[in-house]
Amino acid sequence: MSPVFAGVLQFLALFAALALAYRPLGDYMARVYSSDKHLRVEKWIYKAIGANPSTEMRWPAYLRGVLVFSAVSVLFLYLMQRLQGSLPGSLGFVSIPADQAFNTAASFVSNTNWQSYSGEQSMGHVVQTGGLAVQNFVSAAVGIAVAVALVRGFARSRTGELGNFWSDLVRGTVRILLPIAALGAIVLVACGAIQNFSGIHEVGQFMGGSQQWNGGAVASQEAIKELGTNGGGYFNANSAHPFENPNGFSNLFEIFLILVIPFALTRTFGKMVGSVKQGYAILATMVTIWVGFTALMMWTEFAHHGPAFDIAGGAMEGKETRFGIGASSIFSVATTLTSTGAVNSFHSSFTGFGGGIQLLGMQLGEIAPGGTGSGLYGMLIMAIIAVFIAGLMVGRTPEYLGKKIGTREIKFAACYILVTPALVLVFTAIAMAMPSTLTSMTNSGAHGFSEVLYAYSSGANNNGSAFAGLNANTPWFNTSIGLAMLLGRFVPMVFVLALAGSLAEQKPIPETAGTLRTNKPLFTGLLVGTVMIVAGLTYFPALALGPLAEGLAS
Repeated sequence: MSPVFAGVLQFLALFAALALAYRPLGDYMARVYSSDKHLRVEKWIYKAIGANPSTEMRWPAYLRGVLVFSAVSVLFLYLMQRLQGSLPGSLGFVSIPADQAFNTAASFVSNTNWQSYSGEQSMGHVVQTGGLAVQNFVSAAVGIAVAVALVRGFARSRTGELGNFWSDLVRGTVRILLPIAALGAIVLVACGAIQNFSGIHEVGQFMGGSQQWNGGAVASQEAIKELGTNGGGYFNANSAHPFENPNGFSNLFEIFLILVIPFALTRTFGKMVGSVKQGYAILATMVTIWVGFTALMMWTEFAHHGPAFDIAGGAMEGKETRFGIGASSIFSVATTLTSTGAVNSFHSSFTGFGGGIQLLGMQLGEIAPGGTGSGLYGMLIMAIIAVFIAGLMVGRTPEYLGKKIGTREIKFAACYILVTPALVLVFTAIAMAMPSTLTSMTNSGAHGFSEVLYAYSSGANNNGSAFAGLNANTPWFNTSIGLAMLLGRFVPMVFVLALAGSLAEQKPIPETAGTLRTNKPLFTGLLVGTVMIVAGLTYFPALALGPLAEGLAS
């Protein structure tokens, strides 16, 4: 079997598995967030935190809940790292330096999981499981909660109430993420991923020195790392490490975990707004971009450019022989089109055009299908921009799902799409102007610039992967990328929730003959075009200096 054909078969198997899970999981999540009943364990949690889950919140109160919870999480995780040397189960590791502890706390709370450290050489069991893994659950639940709040804004009328943040947070964690992650961990253990609390073992002598391996609760953290589109690995090699990702089946299963909730949330959206066809339109947009990016990545990585490529069957540099080019390409696109950031290959070693595809996937806003929750609300923002453009073209006031898109709504949407590019481009420009940045760059020229652009694109878009040739463990990069992650996560949420509140206050507008049908293929095509044009106009000059220049020169 040729490597190309094997890659296509893996993609088709993944597509089929996602299609089978789409309807039941999407319907289940719609029931979770529409129910007025609380499980007993949820009631215990509400009592412990002093929250009343039945109290409806307007958008400012909902936002305060998001920000307060996230701020406390940052502080808690920061202190855990700073006190690691005094904690049990630290495996002898010292406390994390202040700038790196801030970066890591910001990273995991913002669902980015950018890592400027090697996990097996820095973090003990308590910090890994009691700190990082916990944030993998709750940061993902926060993203879903904000998406559900926006969906309620479309579904409700004549009220500014968007639900209860604490109820949405707890339900997302207890009813969705925990049970699926538990099943996922069992599958990964069966595949060969490790799950223990053993210490550090010396496994042999190599070139005059010894090699050490850590144990850890890897399978359980790996499952939620992918399911919650987090991405932070237990080991520095991330999902290329055999303890995290043992074989071809586990690799495909991990990609499935990355994509299943973001895709299924479009079904949840359709059910909650009372029109599954609207959900299918958003799904079709996501799938079109995802399939297109995967095909482009496979083409550029399988293309032969000389004898070495002919012998290897393609661009095998930086890729695991256990997975090959096809599976590595599928994983790479899945992780950069979502806010996951997990890697099973070395992104910096992809071809110039391949690295550009990874960068553009993040710069689209990670909306195809995007992160848990963030992908859905990001795509809905783009849908609002698309109907606004369509309204300008035909001279009508734009409408979406029976809600008028007026000046206020379009300002919120415009601010949302401007925040992240501003963070990426401004921080990249500042970094490139600093002489100290040159000492952190392994490569010069176009690829060196791509390393820095990738770092801030990854941080501000809450992805977490890296062109790992860049040494980001410096005070400047730890601090600036940490700020980019926090601002890139929570400032857009302000505009999402403000938009949700504005939509919920409106009364529904009946459809007329002139209303744009947003559940038709025509709108899907318009939405795909809007996404690509907005990202292209924003980032093309920077991409031309980096991956495009590198690709054309090779």
